[in-house]
Amino acid sequence: QVQLQESGPGLVKPSQTLSLTCTVSGISITTQYYAWAWIRRPPGKELEWIGVIAFDGSTYYSPSLKSRTSISRNAFKNQFSLQLSSVTPEDTAVYYCARAPDLARAIMVGFNEYDYWGQGTQVTVSS
Repeated sequence: QVQLQESGPGLVKPSQTLSLTCTVSGISITTQYYAWAWIRRPPGKELEWIGVIAFDGSTYYSPSLKSRTSISRNAFKNQFSLQLSSVTPEDTAVYYCARAPDLARAIMVGFNEYDYWGQGTQVTVSS
């Protein structure tokens, strides 16, 4: 059974860096051809795609967040992580990690191709 679990601080101050980790169980994150994504839902808004790291370590980011986003992985711990720098209150959201069957489907518009999701973690940006 594949499971994803987000972890990290629930409160981040403006201008600081938001750091979250997704721990995956039931499958290795290096298994061909899966892709592992970060997605968020700001309050009262729709889901927003942040970026993805593929099974081979390649990464792709949302153009609107690319300058502030970094996604990395620790294959030994079977984890992948999100760092979002220079946060503002507009970055307040529930953050999810999720899996797509491959990179092409991970970067498609919409979220129907994601087959496993974490439960989500609330991150609030406030002083």
